Amino acid sequence: MRPGLNRMLAPMRNLDQLSAGERRVLERLGGGRAFRRRLMELGLLPGTPVRLVRRADVGGVLEIEVRGSRLSLRRGEARELWFEAAS
Repeated sequence: MRPGLNRMLAPMRNLDQLSAGERRVLERLGGGRAFRRRLMELGLLPGTPVRLVRRADVGGVLEIEVRGSRLSLRRGEARELWFEAAS
């Protein structure tokens, strides 16, 4: 088996599926090119630790912490950030 193949086949979860307080390492960014570029400009690169701080009660907004900063994303955007599921 090729190195890294297990990692590619590992179950993935998107940010919207994580629980508040949960920390994961970002594996993959989805979405359109401009969206991915903007997230990378904000420090969201594969291999970066991300923590889901909280979910807003209204509006479907998630607050995350990345590289010491806090960002807010809509749920639809959060579904484009993929993490390896806990083992």
